[in-house]
Amino acid sequence: IAPGLTRDELEQTINEADFQRVIRVPALRAAVQEIKTPGGAKVRLVIDRRTFTLTRSQLERLFLRIVKRLGLPTPLTCVHVNGYEVDFYFPDLNLVVETDGGAAHRTPGQQDTDTRRDNTHTVSNLKHLRFTHGQIKYEPAYVEETLLAYMSSIVNASSPTSRNCV
Repeated sequence: IAPGLTRDELEQTINEADFQRVIRVPALRAAVQEIKTPGGAKVRLVIDRRTFTLTRSQLERLFLRIVKRLGLPTPLTCVHVNGYEVDFYFPDLNLVVETDGGAAHRTPGQQDTDTRRDNTHTVSNLKHLRFTHGQIKYEPAYVEETLLAYMSSIVNASSPTSRNCV
């Protein structure tokens, strides 16, 4: 299967199999260690790249490309923060980022959960940003500007000149 897939398709397949608990990435890597075929080599390359990050969707992979382009630290993905699973967590930046694809955020119940999650993060002094599929795919400049503005705000907040010290 691997030789006929693009790198992105193969990464998506590995991610989905891991999320469905069909395989575990370390076990897959061990299994393809000795396979001397183009498919085995391709799987090893995808897994071994330092850029391999567990994601659930093309939208999340598009967001990671923006993060890499900006030189931001690689976030933790699909982790629990404040009792909620989040798409991206940048612990050193005190930031959670959610990427909203249409299907996962349409119903009132899903929107209620999103609001509760956002409010929980706010109350715990954790910053959060939320980007839509359209923003990430069709307006990456907006996403980049927003992330850079956030980075600027935390740099300015930690600057000695921004403190009201006498």
